[in-house]
Amino acid sequence: MESVLSTQVSAAQGQSRESLTRALGVAAAVMLAVALVMVFVIAPPGDVRSGGEAQRIFYFHLSSAWIGFGAWLVTAFCGVRYLQTRDLQWDRRAHASAEIGVLFITMTLLSGMLWGRPTWNAWWTWDFKLTLSALQFLMYLAYLMLRGGLENVNQRARFASVYGIVGALTVPLNFLVSRVLQSIHPAVFGPSVNAAQQGGFGVSVDRMVILVFCLATFTMIYLFFFRSRVALLEREDALAARKAALLDA
Repeated sequence: MESVLSTQVSAAQGQSRESLTRALGVAAAVMLAVALVMVFVIAPPGDVRSGGEAQRIFYFHLSSAWIGFGAWLVTAFCGVRYLQTRDLQWDRRAHASAEIGVLFITMTLLSGMLWGRPTWNAWWTWDFKLTLSALQFLMYLAYLMLRGGLENVNQRARFASVYGIVGALTVPLNFLVSRVLQSIHPAVFGPSVNAAQQGGFGVSVDRMVILVFCLATFTMIYLFFFRSRVALLEREDALAARKAALLDA
């Protein structure tokens, strides 16, 4: 009887989680549609120094970076929690966040190249900030390769947790680069040592409203992807456990 009740409660909780995930997906889709209208219809074009019409890429470029870098922090936090509790649920969350981070850091690099071409007359420069972003992309790939190269579940989770914590140290470093070092990349928020070199680029009030909405939109997309991927990883682990049980029987 208790087993039946436990199964029913678990099923109800699963349905509740799926309903919330679907609601996040719908909200993310609606917000993305609104963001596209705001960026390409309402937002004013940039001046010559910021790329003119190409400056509209900025909203999605910064939003992608927000998630790409933030996903590292989530991976690191989940890694710390795994090391504290040894609960594989935290490892699944770290894994899911890293996979999503790869997607968004790739979008950051590609959108930056598209914006940089008309602004700097170059697709890419080996500016320290850009190089560090490319390094973060490679570190994401290395994290996933590390996970794929270890078969022991607990060993994989332990090594990945430590790597994720170390990798997250690049996030504050990337944030500080354009404020401390001479860089052609603009510092959107706050003062920078190279403001004159950047042509005084900043975010006006009308652009800031659109930017904040885009950041919120990408955050909602991240939450939808995150919950969906964690649920899938849970099912994959449950299936693997059942296969192992059948082989041992």
